[in-house]
Amino acid sequence: MQLSDTGTSRVNGYLFVLERSLKTFLPSDVVRDAVREIESHLRERVASADGAPNEREALERILAELGPPLRVAQAYSAERTLDEAVTTGRFVPMLRAVGHLAVTTVAGFAAAFGLGTSYLASIAFLALAVLKPIFPDNVGVQYVRGFPVGLGAHFPLRPGIDLRGGYWVIPIFLFLGLGIFVVTHRVARRFLTRWRERRLS
Repeated sequence: MQLSDTGTSRVNGYLFVLERSLKTFLPSDVVRDAVREIESHLRERVASADGAPNEREALERILAELGPPLRVAQAYSAERTLDEAVTTGRFVPMLRAVGHLAVTTVAGFAAAFGLGTSYLASIAFLALAVLKPIFPDNVGVQYVRGFPVGLGAHFPLRPGIDLRGGYWVIPIFLFLGLGIFVVTHRVARRFLTRWRERRLS
């Protein structure tokens, strides 16, 4: 199908809105490549269409199949973020990918909740390792009536809590914090890899 000036303007308008939508999700250099890729796909679809019953309806049908520009931008950015997270394994892209799944799917929300809780636990243990040398009398093993009830920091110490543990707790906090972080990160990457494979299949 050969587009008229009106049809060309409609396609250009769609691409303009798409580019503006993509800029809310992706860096500018990535947006240019994305728009070129989607434009190439769109123009191939238009060129292979028969134009029935008329140009306007045929073009609107193609654009409807492609989807609204904002939805296309969201899907494209989600795919790119997921690919980057699985390929590189870096912390920030993985957080972005898990966060996107959390707001778009129930399974993603459940996974994000579990992974987020584990990441926070690892950060908490690492923070305790840092706080122990600064506040040695407020960080350690908590005992109530002679029984250990937990690890943590108290500011100030509550009545009835006996805080024990010297500087030997620092390597324990570091081990727990780093161990939980590494395990959580591997689980998150495996989850994203399986999610990506499922989408591709």
